Amino acid sequence: MFLGTHEPRLDEKGRLFLPAKYRDELSGGLVITKGQEHCLYVFPVEEFQRITEALRSAPVTAKAVRDYSRVFFASASDEVPDKQGRITVPAGLRAYAGLERDCVVIGANTRLEIWDSQAWARYEAEQEQAFADLSEEVLPGVL
Repeated sequence: MFLGTHEPRLDEKGRLFLPAKYRDELSGGLVITKGQEHCLYVFPVEEFQRITEALRSAPVTAKAVRDYSRVFFASASDEVPDKQGRITVPAGLRAYAGLERDCVVIGANTRLEIWDSQAWARYEAEQEQAFADLSEEVLPGVL
Protein backbone atom coordinates (compact mmCIF):
# COMPACT_ATOMS: atom_id res chain seq x y z
CA MET A 1 0.00 0.00 0.00
CA PHE A 2 1.34 3.41 -0.98
CA LEU A 3 0.64 6.33 1.35
CA GLY A 4 1.84 9.87 1.93
CA THR A 5 3.07 12.88 0.03
CA HIS A 6 6.68 13.40 -1.04
CA GLU A 7 8.33 16.28 -2.88
CA PRO A 8 11.27 15.13 -5.02
CA ARG A 9 12.76 17.10 -7.90
CA LEU A 10 13.50 16.01 -11.42
CA ASP A 11 17.15 16.36 -12.35
CA GLU A 12 18.38 17.68 -15.70
CA LYS A 13 18.27 14.14 -17.16
CA GLY A 14 14.61 13.61 -16.24
CA ARG A 15 15.36 11.35 -13.28
CA LEU A 16 13.34 11.33 -10.09
CA PHE A 17 14.18 9.87 -6.69
CA LEU A 18 11.53 7.46 -5.50
CA PRO A 19 10.43 7.94 -1.89
CA ALA A 20 12.86 5.92 0.25
CA LYS A 21 10.11 3.97 1.99
CA TYR A 22 9.02 2.44 -1.35
CA ARG A 23 12.36 1.69 -2.94
CA ASP A 24 12.51 -1.94 -1.80
CA GLU A 25 9.00 -2.64 -3.07
CA LEU A 26 9.79 -1.08 -6.46
CA SER A 27 13.40 -2.23 -6.81
CA GLY A 28 12.45 -5.14 -9.09
CA GLY A 29 10.79 -2.86 -11.59
CA LEU A 30 7.78 -0.67 -12.17
CA VAL A 31 5.63 0.73 -14.93
CA ILE A 32 4.94 4.44 -15.45
CA THR A 33 2.00 5.49 -17.60
CA LYS A 34 -0.45 8.32 -18.14
CA GLY A 35 -2.96 8.81 -15.37
CA GLN A 36 -6.09 10.89 -15.16
CA GLU A 37 -5.96 14.66 -14.52
CA HIS A 38 -2.51 14.87 -16.18
CA CYS A 39 -0.57 13.01 -13.52
CA LEU A 40 1.51 9.87 -14.00
CA TYR A 41 0.70 6.50 -12.49
CA VAL A 42 3.54 4.37 -11.14
CA PHE A 43 2.65 0.72 -10.64
CA PRO A 44 4.72 -2.12 -9.21
CA VAL A 45 5.11 -4.70 -11.98
CA GLU A 46 2.75 -7.15 -10.23
CA GLU A 47 -0.04 -4.56 -9.98
CA PHE A 48 0.42 -3.56 -13.61
CA GLN A 49 0.13 -7.23 -14.59
CA ARG A 50 -3.12 -7.50 -12.59
CA ILE A 51 -4.56 -4.50 -14.47
CA THR A 52 -3.35 -5.95 -17.77
CA GLU A 53 -5.22 -9.18 -17.04
CA ALA A 54 -8.39 -7.26 -16.18
CA LEU A 55 -8.20 -5.29 -19.42
CA ARG A 56 -7.38 -8.46 -21.37
CA SER A 57 -10.60 -10.04 -20.15
CA ALA A 58 -12.69 -6.95 -20.98
CA PRO A 59 -14.58 -7.12 -24.29
CA VAL A 60 -12.49 -5.73 -27.13
CA THR A 61 -15.77 -4.89 -28.85
CA ALA A 62 -16.36 -2.15 -26.25
CA LYS A 63 -15.07 1.15 -27.63
CA ALA A 64 -14.28 2.53 -24.16
CA VAL A 65 -12.06 -0.49 -23.43
CA ARG A 66 -10.21 -0.07 -26.73
CA ASP A 67 -9.77 3.67 -26.21
CA TYR A 68 -8.56 3.35 -22.63
CA SER A 69 -6.24 0.44 -23.42
CA ARG A 70 -4.63 2.25 -26.32
CA VAL A 71 -3.69 5.31 -24.29
CA PHE A 72 -2.82 3.34 -21.16
CA PHE A 73 -0.48 0.86 -22.85
CA ALA A 74 0.93 3.13 -25.57
CA SER A 75 2.17 5.57 -22.95
CA ALA A 76 3.50 2.90 -20.56
CA SER A 77 7.21 2.60 -19.86
CA ASP A 78 8.81 -0.13 -17.80
CA GLU A 79 11.63 1.09 -15.60
CA VAL A 80 14.04 -0.32 -13.06
CA PRO A 81 15.30 2.08 -10.39
CA ASP A 82 19.04 2.66 -10.30
CA LYS A 83 21.17 2.01 -7.19
CA GLN A 84 20.30 5.46 -5.81
CA GLY A 85 16.56 4.79 -6.16
CA ARG A 86 16.07 7.02 -9.20
CA ILE A 87 13.85 6.33 -12.18
CA THR A 88 13.97 8.04 -15.53
CA VAL A 89 10.64 9.57 -16.50
CA PRO A 90 10.41 9.44 -20.31
CA ALA A 91 10.17 12.81 -22.07
CA GLY A 92 6.67 12.16 -23.46
CA LEU A 93 5.32 11.39 -20.00
CA ARG A 94 7.08 14.43 -18.51
CA ALA A 95 5.41 16.60 -21.15
CA TYR A 96 1.97 15.04 -20.55
CA ALA A 97 2.17 15.73 -16.79
CA GLY A 98 3.87 19.12 -17.18
CA LEU A 99 6.85 17.97 -15.12
CA GLU A 100 9.81 20.30 -15.19
CA ARG A 101 11.54 20.41 -11.79
CA ASP A 102 9.41 20.44 -8.64
CA CYS A 103 7.22 17.35 -8.32
CA VAL A 104 4.90 15.76 -5.83
CA VAL A 105 4.72 11.98 -5.47
CA ILE A 106 1.62 10.81 -3.67
CA GLY A 107 0.67 7.40 -2.41
CA ALA A 108 -2.64 6.29 -3.94
CA ASN A 109 -3.19 2.85 -2.41
CA THR A 110 -1.96 0.40 -5.10
CA ARG A 111 0.07 2.94 -7.05
CA LEU A 112 2.08 6.11 -6.75
CA GLU A 113 1.14 9.23 -8.68
CA ILE A 114 3.62 11.83 -9.92
CA TRP A 115 2.32 15.39 -10.24
CA ASP A 116 3.80 18.75 -11.12
CA SER A 117 3.85 20.49 -7.72
CA GLN A 118 1.70 23.44 -8.85
CA ALA A 119 -0.81 21.15 -10.57
CA TRP A 120 -1.10 19.07 -7.38
CA ALA A 121 -1.66 22.18 -5.26
CA ARG A 122 -4.46 23.32 -7.60
CA TYR A 123 -6.04 19.87 -7.70
CA GLU A 124 -5.91 19.49 -3.92
CA ALA A 125 -7.45 22.94 -3.37
CA GLU A 126 -10.23 22.24 -5.88
CA GLN A 127 -11.03 18.83 -4.41
CA GLU A 128 -10.98 19.67 -0.71
CA GLN A 129 -14.71 20.38 -0.44
CA ALA A 130 -15.62 17.50 -2.73
CA PHE A 131 -13.55 15.19 -0.53
CA ALA A 132 -15.53 16.28 2.51
CA ASP A 133 -18.84 16.00 0.69
CA LEU A 134 -18.20 12.56 -0.84
CA SER A 135 -17.07 10.60 2.22
CA GLU A 136 -20.57 9.27 2.92
CA GLU A 137 -21.19 8.42 -0.75
CA VAL A 138 -17.84 6.73 -1.38
CA LEU A 139 -17.51 4.96 1.98
CA PRO A 140 -21.02 4.59 3.37
CA GLY A 141 -20.98 3.55 7.00
CA VAL A 142 -17.18 3.27 7.13
CA LEU A 143 -16.20 6.76 8.28
